[in-house]
Amino acid sequence: MLIYYHRDFDGMASAAILADALEATGREENVRWTGVNFDRTLHWEEFALGQDFAVVDFHYHQRAKYWFDHHPTTFLTSEDEASFTPDDRRAFDPTSPSCPPIVLRHAAEHWGYQAPEHFAELEKWSNIIDAAQFKSAEQSMFGSEPAIRVSRALTCAPDLSFHDKVVRMMRKKPLVQVANDPTVDRCYERSCRNRDNAIDNFNGTVRMSSGTALMADLRSRKIRRERFAPFFLHPHIFYAVTVLPTRAGVHITVASNPWNRPKEGIHLGELLKKYGGGGHEGVGGCNPPDEGTAMQWAGELYRKVENVV
Repeated sequence: MLIYYHRDFDGMASAAILADALEATGREENVRWTGVNFDRTLHWEEFALGQDFAVVDFHYHQRAKYWFDHHPTTFLTSEDEASFTPDDRRAFDPTSPSCPPIVLRHAAEHWGYQAPEHFAELEKWSNIIDAAQFKSAEQSMFGSEPAIRVSRALTCAPDLSFHDKVVRMMRKKPLVQVANDPTVDRCYERSCRNRDNAIDNFNGTVRMSSGTALMADLRSRKIRRERFAPFFLHPHIFYAVTVLPTRAGVHITVASNPWNRPKEGIHLGELLKKYGGGGHEGVGGCNPPDEGTAMQWAGELYRKVENVV
């Protein structure tokens, strides 16, 4: 059994919890895991052919033996949505702030799973991090809590195997021990330097701006990306559109300001779904096929959100 998880804090926590639940209840043996991102949806029908697999915190897949998600845009086609029926191996709750609560609740109710105590912390911080429920932009960027340190370390992963290693630690250890792991701590320290670089250089990357929104081009490898920098530096805006490089190619994120939400906002996940991505009401992302298309789409998305108040 191979679990595919979205490579962020709550996706990794979901993988750790599901792996433990499946083995502890005797449903599966030798469970493994690996990350997945939006670029894989370009050939989603052919994904994982011939595999015995699960998907957590990511798009619905009809062939997944186990599937859990909370993204409102999880169904890529109407056929996918029509084929889904909740059962003892699959659950969907778009009202959940993150995916781990869904996995924990389902495993307890359907499989009699008794989760270890440290999973409660994973659940709590998955909700805070994924739903941007931080007390302030300052806490999101400068907080020293173990979960925030781990989440920040993920932004400086030396390679994709790093995420799998952190999942393994999340499964067995409390977050303070995960955060204190030497490799994780080195990545965290590097992320702090990158954060400072991002804050110093962000305004120079802004290509379009108004009183309500901005669009920033962060494709330069010399400039670091900081998720909440637009709102830390420009607390009055409602939306930020950012273009950034990833290992899978260029990526666009559109986010609303968690500390200054527009009164009549639009569902960003649904908006980004039209561009082959997805997300939640307050944040969405997509992977354009090339850099030229990325800048074209970023401009379009900026114009769609700049007049929303």
